[in-house]
Amino acid sequence: MAKRVTVIVEGREYIVEVGDLNESPIRATVNNRTYRVETPRQGGPASAPAEAPAASQRPVAPGPEAREQAPAGRALSGSAVSAPMPGNIIEVRVRAGDEVQPGDVVCVLEAMKMNNLIYADRAGIIASVEVAAGQAVDYGAPLVTFR
Repeated sequence: MAKRVTVIVEGREYIVEVGDLNESPIRATVNNRTYRVETPRQGGPASAPAEAPAASQRPVAPGPEAREQAPAGRALSGSAVSAPMPGNIIEVRVRAGDEVQPGDVVCVLEAMKMNNLIYADRAGIIASVEVAAGQAVDYGAPLVTFR
């Protein structure tokens, strides 16, 4: 049985519907977008999206089907991939000149003791990397920019 709640995260309201918590993976719907969510196992994955968002919509949760599963974060659309939450950069996986596709991991952001994969929201060539491993970032800070 699904449970529907409204949550407010950093001043933004989201409607979240969570399916049967005994299923694996669990289906969760955030603002009419469905994701596959797995519960953490020892060193195992915590979540991955079930479907890709439309390019014209502002992402609010993990994006296209991930090649690897982990807690996921999506950045704001535009000419830069921006931090979807404050945290510390654990790893940068792209360099200037790299070509990326929607859903490619650009960096790993640690927030609230969880590593969050940050995905490219569109195809393009990375113009610059604005962060380095170990750096603290605020919500909305540019992580990488596109040409």
